[in-house]
Amino acid sequence: MAGVAKRRNGQPPRGHNIQSARDDFYTRISAHDMAPLWEVLKKLVPKEPVTQCAPAIWRYKDVRSFVDESGELITAKEAERRVLVFENPAMRGQSRITNTLYAGLQLILPGEVAVAHRHTASAIRLVLEGEGAYTSVEGERTLMSPGDFVITPHWTWHDHGNASKKPMIWLDVLDLPTVNFFEAAFMEHHDRPTQKANRDSGDSLDRYGSGVLPDGAPMQMKRSPIISYPYARIRPILDRMKKAGDVERRHGARVRYANPLNGGWATPTMGAHLALLPKGFKGENYRSTDGAVFVCLEGQGATKIEGQSYDWSYGDVFIVPPWKPHAHQASKESVLFSISDRPMQESLGIWREAI
Repeated sequence: MAGVAKRRNGQPPRGHNIQSARDDFYTRISAHDMAPLWEVLKKLVPKEPVTQCAPAIWRYKDVRSFVDESGELITAKEAERRVLVFENPAMRGQSRITNTLYAGLQLILPGEVAVAHRHTASAIRLVLEGEGAYTSVEGERTLMSPGDFVITPHWTWHDHGNASKKPMIWLDVLDLPTVNFFEAAFMEHHDRPTQKANRDSGDSLDRYGSGVLPDGAPMQMKRSPIISYPYARIRPILDRMKKAGDVERRHGARVRYANPLNGGWATPTMGAHLALLPKGFKGENYRSTDGAVFVCLEGQGATKIEGQSYDWSYGDVFIVPPWKPHAHQASKESVLFSISDRPMQESLGIWREAI
């Protein structure tokens, strides 16, 4: 109270060294684990989004040999998941490709099995190479082909295996950094290396993705009941859109992977798109608050991010950080997959785009 009494109408005493007094005050309150908001307010609430994430690209032709080499150094059984993690260059050592997402390339060799487990983080697989390996999710064994989008919802049993004669490589993307931010990560192992498969490949797609729904379908389910979205089924839709002229000036002919129960996103934390860019496409600048992971599935082109151009071709993975202006160009007809944390932001009411 004595300190307050020396002040008139909230003003410091005349002639007093105010900065010295403030520094002394900050030191004293720091001893009680307190800090002055006014010293950090502009950093906490900036005029526009500030991101730790940096633009980056991983070219498949450069990293493919490392994936092969990992298969010589460790087995899938030893590793549990043999994955080379993409680390954003501005956040090395944090196992994250954006501030909210984890991503990496997983390798399953012929005859190998990645044992069954489940965890609170949600995961997706985007197949890049190989044919005939499988992911089992909650009893549905799904055979995978390049371009297929496969989801592993949170806390669902899943295992992988490769009964083919060639290596299988896919991109894993998980919401692990977000789950770990909430300090809510759990994992359990199944009592068997692989779960019993009681439903054939494509069962959930046939049940829920054919314009009808089974009686008693869980309409309030926040994630899609479909396990696999085959590329062979989705790719022709993009051609139809292009033919009809449905080519958006920034994104091309684009579709969203959806939950057929409510039209929402396929998972409640990660939203994915597939876009066709016609040959010669020159997209307009776009930016939004969700940092996005892009993967080239066909063709070649370039994406300019804040004025710097990143050339891409098949299998390349690149990052557009939050709120950074970017524009796509395609020298050949191209297909880009993308995934971001947009569903999380939308559920919180904080997602924005610049139009």
